[in-house]
Amino acid sequence: MSSLSSASTFDQVVASYKDNASYEEDGSVSKARAFVTACRLLIVMLPKRTRGPEDGELETDPTRLTKEMEEARQWIANNSSSSASSGAVRLPDFNDGFRG
Repeated sequence: MSSLSSASTFDQVVASYKDNASYEEDGSVSKARAFVTACRLLIVMLPKRTRGPEDGELETDPTRLTKEMEEARQWIANNSSSSASSGAVRLPDFNDGFRG
């Protein structure tokens, strides 16, 4: 079950995004799933455009988060144990000997 929900604060979602961004380095499918959830919530929570300091504007590009989310989903598909058990990975069987 995800640690994030509709009650999560923006700071909690950003912290989860940062904490789980290392899913690939750590080889963690659960971190990748948490990263996807954080990306989804950030897309909803971040304003498209807002006023910045000194009357400047700050614009957010959700396509970057969408791309990161899709990359994480692909990584999950390639690294989850369910893909290995479904026949995606086949190991050679030499029980009957090897004929050359």
